[in-house]
Formats: sequence, structure tokens, C-alpha cells
Amino acid sequence: MDRQTLLAELPRLRRYARALVGERCAADDLVQDTLERAWARFGQWRADGDLRPWLFAIMHNLRMDQLRKPRLDLVPIDDDVPELPVRANQSDRIEVADLAAALAQLPEEQRAVLLLVTLEEMRYADVASTLGIAVGTVMSRLSRGREHLRQILAGEAPSPQLRVVR
Repeated sequence: MDRQTLLAELPRLRRYARALVGERCAADDLVQDTLERAWARFGQWRADGDLRPWLFAIMHNLRMDQLRKPRLDLVPIDDDVPELPVRANQSDRIEVADLAAALAQLPEEQRAVLLLVTLEEMRYADVASTLGIAVGTVMSRLSRGREHLRQILAGEAPSPQLRVVR
């Protein structure tokens, strides 16, 4: 693995982290931590394997570690972060905001699988490898996540089998 190969995956890592975490600065921190850990442990990567699932597995594990740790409330220092240009269609912006809010309501397990399959277009086997679960579990979580998302967006109460018991 060389620097260019690792940097080529940066846009995908950023996109997934932003969708997973929801906040730009926290997502950038997650990407940075992922790249730092990948670079430090590049000896563990099999050169004949696909780099992307390995990087996403590192990111997933770091995210799970973050969720387990108690969080501190932080106050942003720089409020002048420029927004990305968006076309003037207000209904699109509302739909994207609704989708982001609905995704945030999904259980972490369903959201991770849904984002990896739909946003990152990863194969089920790669998602299973990334998250350390069986392919059947990927398919099950994807199905439940899609249905749960549909119900949230339709304003319906989630059916009992979609609720996560912790």
C-alpha cells in the first residue's frame, strides 16, 4: 500500500463518515483516525485483498469505539465554515434533510449496512467482512433498515419487528 492508493480512497471514506456520523467535523476526525490507524497497521493488510473493505472495517471499529465512550459536549469554535453550493430547488433540500433525519433515527447496525450497500455500493460479502458479520445478517439488516426508513419517511409507526431491543 502506498500513499496514492490510500489517498484514492479518501473521498469514499469522507462520504461514508459524513453519512454515518452526520456532523462534518466529527466525520473528518473519524476519517483522519481511520487513515492514521491504517497507515500504522499497513502490515496487517493483505496486498492481494481489496483495500476499501479493510479501510471501512477500520472506520467501523473506530466508530463503535466512539459510541461506547462517554461523550463530552463540545462548542464549535469556527462557525464560518462555508457551505457547499446547492441548487436553488428548496424541495430537494427539504427531502435531503428529511432523509438525513430519518437515517439518524435508524439503529446504528441498520444505518451502517444501509450506507455501505447503497451509498458506497459495496457487495454484501465486503460489507459482511467490513462489519465482521455474516452475509445473511447483512441482508437481514439491509431489509429491516430499508423498511424502517420507508416507515419513518412515510410517517408511519415502525412495526414491532423493526424495533431494536438493547
